[in-house]
Amino acid sequence: MKAPIRVLLRGGAPPDLARSALGPFVVQACDSLDDAAAQCVANRFDALLLHAATAAELDSLERWSALPRLALDLAIVVLAPESTAGSLARLLRLGVQEVVPLRDAGPGRVALALRQGVERKRLDAAARRAYGTDLDTGLPNQAQLMEHMTHLLALREREPAPMALLALRVDGLAPVRQQLGHEAANVARRKIAVRLRAGLRASDVVASIGEDQFAVLLAWIDDPADGSRVATKLAASLQRPFDVAGREIEIAIGAGVARYPDDGRDAAALLQLATGQAAQDNPHRGARAGGRVERGGPAANDERPPRP
Repeated sequence: MKAPIRVLLRGGAPPDLARSALGPFVVQACDSLDDAAAQCVANRFDALLLHAATAAELDSLERWSALPRLALDLAIVVLAPESTAGSLARLLRLGVQEVVPLRDAGPGRVALALRQGVERKRLDAAARRAYGTDLDTGLPNQAQLMEHMTHLLALREREPAPMALLALRVDGLAPVRQQLGHEAANVARRKIAVRLRAGLRASDVVASIGEDQFAVLLAWIDDPADGSRVATKLAASLQRPFDVAGREIEIAIGAGVARYPDDGRDAAALLQLATGQAAQDNPHRGARAGGRVERGGPAANDERPPRP
């Protein structure tokens, strides 16, 4: 059986979608736009069906601050009275998938709009994942990081909260490429990614922004010093040797931190500042010199606890 399409309805009577061949649909109603925003945060929905019975309600919908944020993840369909070309363009720019005139809003037409909107969202998400993934590590790449940061910064302008972007420069992968080959260096990068991910919250984002660089987006921080503390912690976690192709690999890390809003409000500016600091930072090294590739002996692995 196909998984149901979960629809949150605001306004109007729930459409009879039970017999639609485009479903199954599960429709849940809410009382207001504020309630809709809260419900979408608390629960998982595939689509948001917004009923605007009058021109005034349509105008309120256009001014709803949560609409662009919700449109990032949900297929949004609006049922509205006859709208002008300008109103239609504004809704589409805000992320609405389709506007259905009320006179045409029978169950079949609504089911088609919802199904098409959900499928478009799924295709868009798959395309963004394919375009936005570093294939060697499976992490988001720089383009995906910048897109995510841009959306998050827009949200922070409406709902202020501090956040931080860390840049980590890895010294020591060049000898791995030279001695063991490019794929061995990619294995090391994947193991670095695993350790970074293990030291962060589920809401934080780790991205690959180059062959020897990673970025970490801390979606919120409680104190301006948190960014530097996390960068120090992550650098320390990478000082333990890696086991790559039976060899013990050691790396060194240069770190940079850019904070929102103190250091800027633009994604590109924050990334430039953090990577510039990382390039100038003296690398954090392990007990021995970074970048060594050692033969033989007991090889470390990612599950092994740090040496005393």
